[in-house]
Amino acid sequence: MKTKLLILVMVIAFSFKTSAQGMPVYDNTNFISLAKSLIESAKQTSQLLKTVQFLKTQKDNIEKVNNVIRQLNAIKEMAKNNQILFNVVRDDLRDILNSPYIKPEEVNRISESFNAIIENSLDSMNFIDQILSSDFLKMTDAERAGILKQKEVESNEMVAEITKKTERYRDIISFRKMQDKINNRESNY
Repeated sequence: MKTKLLILVMVIAFSFKTSAQGMPVYDNTNFISLAKSLIESAKQTSQLLKTVQFLKTQKDNIEKVNNVIRQLNAIKEMAKNNQILFNVVRDDLRDILNSPYIKPEEVNRISESFNAIIENSLDSMNFIDQILSSDFLKMTDAERAGILKQKEVESNEMVAEITKKTERYRDIISFRKMQDKINNRESNY
């Protein structure tokens, strides 16, 4: 009976004229190269992301260094301006006050004028010291650099003001000296 059943199945199978093509065949080399390309792209993308992060960090570091350099330049300029102020007061003010052409009532006014500029300069330096050394004022380096730049401009203005006052008093002395010579000249008529 088994043989009859087997023959019957074979007759039925051959009677339908079906043509079997077999199992489909895939080209594994293309698939493998595609997978390798995807893996390599993922590695390159990962490296690119690391490079971008590194560059962002370096940009932040450069900005911090630039702000510190701006702060140092502003402080250097203010120190130079303060030295100019003190030199003017030490040398030029002494010459102005010792001049015989400055009236005694003017000495106090001139001294107060120069002292006000020097006190303003010292107050600015104390403020700068607090900004640089105190943690009470939570500031970024950029904010600190901005304030220092503003104080540098004020310092430049003080130097310009004290220079202008010194020149003005020297002109007054020169004018009074010339006036004295004209008033006290001998006439040869």
